[in-house]
Amino acid sequence: MAGGYNRCVRTGFVLALVLALSACNRGNHDISAIRQGVLDHLSGRSLNIAAMDIDIPSVQYHDDKADVTVVFRPKGVAASQGMTLRYQMQQSGGRWAVINTQDSGHSGNVAPGTANPHGGGGQMPSGANPHGAMPAPEDLPPTKK
Repeated sequence: MAGGYNRCVRTGFVLALVLALSACNRGNHDISAIRQGVLDHLSGRSLNIAAMDIDIPSVQYHDDKADVTVVFRPKGVAASQGMTLRYQMQQSGGRWAVINTQDSGHSGNVAPGTANPHGGGGQMPSGANPHGAMPAPEDLPPTKK
C-alpha cells in the first residue's frame, strides 16, 4: 500500500514540475509589463505622460518579441481623436523594451465644435501631410513686402 502512495506522490510531483517549467518558458506575457516598457521608452522624451490616456488594444507575442498597438490621447478626449503607434518590443532580462516604432497615423478628424484649419468637412485634404512636415516653398502663399 505504501509503495503505491509514494509512486502517486512522485508522479504528481514530476507532473507539477513539468507544468511549472513549461509555464515559465512562455515568457512574460503580462500587459502591465508591456505598458511599463512603453512608459520606460517614453520617459526619455519631453512628454507630459500624466496628461495622456495610454491604451494598449492589441499585443501579438512572438517568443521573446511582441508587436504592440498603443493609442495615445489627451485625457478627456474621445478615443477617435487619439494617435496610434505600433511598437516592436523585445523581452530582455524579464523586461520589455521598445526596439522599433511605426507611426500608424491618427483619425485626421477635427474635434467637434472646432473649425478645420484646412477647410472642408472635417477631414484632412488628400494632399496634406498630417505629420507636420514643412510644405515646399512653391506651395506657400505669397508674402507681402
